[in-house]
Amino acid sequence: MNFNREIEINHQVISDVSRTYIIAEAGVNHNGDMNTAKKLIDAACDAGVDAVKFQSFKPEGLVLKQAPKAPYQLKTTSKDESQFDMLKALEVNKDNMRMLKVYAEEKNLTFLSTPFEQESLMELCELDVPAIKIAATDITNIQYLREVAKTGKPIILSAGMCYLEEVEKALEAIFPFNKQVILLQCSANYPIQDTEANLNVIDTFKKKFDILVGYSDHSVGIGAAPFAVAKGAKVIEKHFTLDRTSAGPDQKASVTAEELKQLVQQIRTVEKYLGNEIKMPTCSEQFTRKTLQKCLVAKTFIQAGTPFTNDNVTAKRTNGVGISAIYIDEVLKKTASKDYVVDEIIEI
Repeated sequence: MNFNREIEINHQVISDVSRTYIIAEAGVNHNGDMNTAKKLIDAACDAGVDAVKFQSFKPEGLVLKQAPKAPYQLKTTSKDESQFDMLKALEVNKDNMRMLKVYAEEKNLTFLSTPFEQESLMELCELDVPAIKIAATDITNIQYLREVAKTGKPIILSAGMCYLEEVEKALEAIFPFNKQVILLQCSANYPIQDTEANLNVIDTFKKKFDILVGYSDHSVGIGAAPFAVAKGAKVIEKHFTLDRTSAGPDQKASVTAEELKQLVQQIRTVEKYLGNEIKMPTCSEQFTRKTLQKCLVAKTFIQAGTPFTNDNVTAKRTNGVGISAIYIDEVLKKTASKDYVVDEIIEI
């Protein structure tokens, strides 16, 4: 499977050589309040991310009414309500999603949302979102993956709580319909332990699949994301909140608005450190190179017609004048065309 190595989302190209695409995951941290949702967009804009993302779902099409909450949800929300009731309170209707999309675009942010079932997927397509994020919960949902793939929109696929074989099956389901996929390593708990980040899986994905890779970060604080960039992640997704003490399933595992800003700054710093893959002197090194690298000079007096040897030629700093010491083997094949005094620069 050869997926596209250049993917465009809202006129922004993501590739192996592009800067990291950073998604601020507002998720459901608005708690159903659209004023809070707009403030989250404001914070994402202030942090300097590329996109802000919410979640789209119709609980009736997502979960059985009697289904229990996930373990982390039981820790962060009331044990007296069902998963269905919790989600119903967090649902955002299509009109509000449209309003949030317009508001984000006014802030020059790309608006994204994760659809969790077919109806929400169709609504987001009607709103013309530029890409579809698939949550880790659906990486084994082959029917749904095919429907998402058929939209033709770029796909950002989180690979959390699954085996490598399941990732492969998911990609095989998508590939016949869509080659625009970015695969995110993810450990789907909120939050995760440091030992659960498993950033080396990014290397596994790069070796196993011909695909762009990224990281959906559920670690504590700024956490693992900057290190994922150093591993080759081209997309970073991070949950954020206005108030970590607020009610809601994801608040405690989210970074604050200030931490989100720091995260963006750290990622941009990592990118500067990474530079490019071309090994050559930097601009500043060109001057240092001239001063400190060595050229060939006479070690002893050399009479014209005498062969150059290791005994009569040596290397010293000459401020870049003469023959680089790297060419000693070529010089040793020659004879002196003139007399050389000690420390005189060799010429051939």
